[in-house]
Amino acid sequence: MSAAPRHAVLITGSSRGIGLAAALELARIGFAIALNGPADDEELREAEATVAATGAPVVRMVCDVSDLSSHDTLLDQVENAIGPLSTCINNAGVSVMDRGDPLEVSEASYDRCQAVNAKAQFFLGQRWARRVLTRPRDDGRFYSLINVSSSNASAVAEPRAEYCISKAASAMISKVFAVRLGRENIAVYDIQPGLIETAMTRPVSQSYQRRIDEEGLTLIRRLGQPQEVGRIMATLASGALPYTTGHVISADAGMLVPRF
Repeated sequence: MSAAPRHAVLITGSSRGIGLAAALELARIGFAIALNGPADDEELREAEATVAATGAPVVRMVCDVSDLSSHDTLLDQVENAIGPLSTCINNAGVSVMDRGDPLEVSEASYDRCQAVNAKAQFFLGQRWARRVLTRPRDDGRFYSLINVSSSNASAVAEPRAEYCISKAASAMISKVFAVRLGRENIAVYDIQPGLIETAMTRPVSQSYQRRIDEEGLTLIRRLGQPQEVGRIMATLASGALPYTTGHVISADAGMLVPRF
């Protein structure tokens, strides 16, 4: 009997941070990896070299995921390079242009958050699912769509209103696809990272750590690391949580647990 084909994954926004951490964790358990970034820069090339050092097949793909017209070409190029995808991870995300009063949010910043954090997730997930459904899926692989939203899908950060709104949309996208793809035996998950040490959070990480120490902002009293979220993604994509779909995975050290 022939062995099952290798799992293959596309991870958007994976030149650094959580996306790169996920790529490394998945590479270590045998996935073929497609990295993605909006530019073929040194950061993306270094990420490719880092993943290649694990021995896993890896390719880097340049694509601005907010350009919806590029999605089919991206998927074609990825699958030509590493084979049919079993998992799509929508990880690419942006923050606000300027923190401030919701009454002063610009249309440009609002649209940018929606375009990358929500709209791109919906349509790339849609295009991936369409092509998966045209193929037999009795190849022994676990199929999954994983979207990365945020604790701010439900917890308001007033100075980043447009970001919060886009992440709430992302969370609903996962629910919608879970309902649609469940009958196709494709699992869908929404990962909601909390306070993770990344380039995006670095400017405010000290203030968050101070709130953790002084106010108990998180139950586990430290900031999270990208590799911890990457390990969660690898667990989900490998099918290690069978008979699950539509779930929110809160990687937030208990930050949103109600307390009084």
